[in-house]
Amino acid sequence: MFTGIDEVDWASLRHAYGSAHDVPVLLRGLASADPAQRETALDEMYGTVHFQGAVYDSTLACVPFLLRLVRDPAVAERSGLVDLLVSIGDGAGAGAVRAGSGVFVELSDDPDACVRRAAAGALVRFLDEPARVLALLRERLAVEPAGRVLLALTEALGLFVRRHPGHAEPALALLAARSRPPYGPEERLAALGQLAGCAPDRVPTDLVRTAVGLLRERSAERARTRSAAGAYGGPVPPRAAGGSGDPGGSGGSGGSGACGGAPGVDTLVGRLRRLRPSDEEGARLLRTLHTALGDRSADRTALLAGQLTSPDAADRCNAVWMAAGLVREWRGDHRGTVGLVGRQLDPEEPRLCDAAVSVLDGFGPLAAPAADPLHALVVARPDLWVRPSRRGATRLGGPLQALVRSGDARAVPILAEVLAAPLPPYEAGSVLPCLGPAAAPLVPLLCRRLADLPADAPGTAERAAPLLRALAALGAAEAVPEILRLLHDGPAASRGRLREAAFAVLAALGPAGRSAVPMLRAALHSDQAGAAARALWAVEPDVSAVLPVLVRESVHDDRNHRTQAVGTLALLGGSASAALPVLRRRAADARDEYERAAAAAAVCAVRGCTEETGEVLRTLWTDHPPARRTIAAVLTRLGPAAAPLRDLADTEVAQPRRHTARRGGYGIQDVPEDEELLTLCREILTRT
Repeated sequence: MFTGIDEVDWASLRHAYGSAHDVPVLLRGLASADPAQRETALDEMYGTVHFQGAVYDSTLACVPFLLRLVRDPAVAERSGLVDLLVSIGDGAGAGAVRAGSGVFVELSDDPDACVRRAAAGALVRFLDEPARVLALLRERLAVEPAGRVLLALTEALGLFVRRHPGHAEPALALLAARSRPPYGPEERLAALGQLAGCAPDRVPTDLVRTAVGLLRERSAERARTRSAAGAYGGPVPPRAAGGSGDPGGSGGSGGSGACGGAPGVDTLVGRLRRLRPSDEEGARLLRTLHTALGDRSADRTALLAGQLTSPDAADRCNAVWMAAGLVREWRGDHRGTVGLVGRQLDPEEPRLCDAAVSVLDGFGPLAAPAADPLHALVVARPDLWVRPSRRGATRLGGPLQALVRSGDARAVPILAEVLAAPLPPYEAGSVLPCLGPAAAPLVPLLCRRLADLPADAPGTAERAAPLLRALAALGAAEAVPEILRLLHDGPAASRGRLREAAFAVLAALGPAGRSAVPMLRAALHSDQAGAAARALWAVEPDVSAVLPVLVRESVHDDRNHRTQAVGTLALLGGSASAALPVLRRRAADARDEYERAAAAAAVCAVRGCTEETGEVLRTLWTDHPPARRTIAAVLTRLGPAAAPLRDLADTEVAQPRRHTARRGGYGIQDVPEDEELLTLCREILTRT
């Protein structure tokens, strides 16, 4: 396997962390008899030689040795190595992997079902003989005994259609045949998912109803299989070809149902394996179908309704995550789907309940239809109100945070208990705005908690920060005396952090914070000058005091200083005309798109929406969607003067896809941020 490995000048080759001199050790580790060593070596291959999908010269040098490893039956868990080769070949290593594509022909008939499963897609990707590939797929479909491999072969047929449209007809005929009886529900679901993606004209008109029915059949088969396995005290043997699949396991050698992995090994590869759904095949089948349906939100909503009302908890758990994908990517009326996700908050099904909590937390205000079951869970489980964090700190527990983010006022008395703890959760201040005026009863408690903090004690800044954020969100003028006390008496080492949070409160309070003016003026010459200037403008607008500070801060070395200063200059409006040269330069030259957007928006706020600046904003709106909220916030303040850019808002509210979906990933704030953008756009349309 390793003949010639020492003849490669690995030290002169590179990987993600420099010289590839350590690669031979990793390659040999992949063939180790020790499962932990194998998994660690595979983890390191992804972490260095193929880091984040990159292909280096050392990656290409590894390919011949990886091809030898996967051919050797003595090497354990070869399916993971086939997956690695596929990942390399999908990138810049396509040529190197394609040169060894004959290996995948051999592996398609390997005794190990996991290897056969991984090889199915590799055949289509790297063997440049369409007729031979199709013949091999047809042959394997006729004799393959393992359900999971059959599903991989069905996926490979769909991939074949997309890669070789000129040879697609026989493959489509195979898929169409496998989507009907006498094939079992799992194979039929797999075939329907592929047809929906590459030949939607060949799927039944009642696709969703058919898919839900097949899902129910599959779940019933899985239940019978589990029952039989329990009754006879052992695994159920693999099914015969043409049957219904092996819902309970891999159907291959080993009988464990999982392809590879060393139990308990703490590696990235191991953690990803352990995070797989309990019914990974079911998740994959339905995810394929959802992907094929794309923007057909009505069909996807109906499909989710069928999944979320399944008697099988695993089906419902898979559906919860797919509901997250629909709501996070597509706008629309999701109340029914959200309500069904809320019905999964069953403490008796911990995995399902945790999934539902996580998803609802990301929906923000759109989680309101699930508020009743969320509240019931929070009331029943006080142990979930907070969770531990680093250094003795706490974080808001998922169910309570989701309830607060939904805007439900029933969270207020529970938050009062949580905020009364010695160390309030870090997120308390940032989520309180979700409750709006309903959170007002918490102000006296927050002020008392702030008053209880000794100004000169270690950790005061950390304890005060969440309280100050909460008070800023609530506009609590009663807090000003305590804020001044902390700023005056707090230790110098943490005064900077305290100031940032305290000045944010004062900026939110406006004229009610007038007693802080002397301290704010003094802070204009500190490291927190930008935050002080913003607060001073809100409390006592004095252009002569704040404008020079903001101009200076707008060219600061630190990006956060610059962004804050530019945002405050936009608030000054026409009073900041002296800053226009700096703002125009930032709008034209800043490398960061957020900075350019903020600067161009500030120019509009100061001078009005000129043709030049409007064109910058229009380009940024189109090319950099994350900047849209910054631009929209300024356009709302401009009122009728924003009319030249009104069409941006008009087009945005008509788009079915969320602007945050263009990031290529999902974050917990994606849905709330997109909903905020829609609110701003509607306000622009009203004002213009």
